[in-house]
Formats: sequence, C-alpha cells, structure tokens
Amino acid sequence: MEPLSLFQSYAMPSMNSQIKASDSCQLCEAAKVTVRFYEDEECWIAECESCGVPMVVWKRHGQNPPDATVKSMLAKLRLVGNEYFSGGEFFIDQKMRQIPDHFHAHARVVPSWLRELKTKSN
Repeated sequence: MEPLSLFQSYAMPSMNSQIKASDSCQLCEAAKVTVRFYEDEECWIAECESCGVPMVVWKRHGQNPPDATVKSMLAKLRLVGNEYFSGGEFFIDQKMRQIPDHFHAHARVVPSWLRELKTKSN
C-alpha cells in the first residue's frame, strides 16, 4: 500500500452495481462537507462533521464488512491518523454511535487523563 498524504489528490471512482447505498443514510450520501483526506474503491476518509477527527467509511451500506476489508480500511485510517496527529498518540474507535447501521471508524486522540494514567501505572 502506498503511503497516504493528508491532502492526497484522488480520482473519484465511479459507483457501480456492487456498491449498494441506502437513500436515508448520511454516510451513503457521502456529501463532501469537510476535508476529504483519501478515497478509493473500498472507502473514503474525511474529517468527521460531528467529531472533527479522521473517519473512515466503507462505501457499501452495512455494519459488517469482510474482515480483510476492515483490516485494509483501518490500516488506511492509521496512516491518515499518523499524519493528522503529527505522530502523536491516537486510537481507532470502531464504536458506531450516531450511525450504527453503516460501518465507519474514527481515529481519536488519546485523552490526557488516560495518558497520565498509563504513565502512573508504569
């Protein structure tokens, strides 16, 4: 996999019959309302409108992509997260809170209280 750059240009892939979308799903809509960091045939990564952190979204509507697809998408999110957080500590949050029926995950900064807790326990 090629390294991802935060503002890598991409060609918008064409939607095909294999990609099924839900008319009522915000993630299927894929409106470009925030910075788009990356996109390919499998997923797109943008700044989450609610959280302000990088978020990867599967291009198919559903909760459970194949394991290999999840692994691939999370690897891409980690690459974007490394650049976005300038190498700082972050974690991948796969809890789908606001849109539970469409797979997505966020790269979130590790809270300072947790970093302090980890430091104290070492």
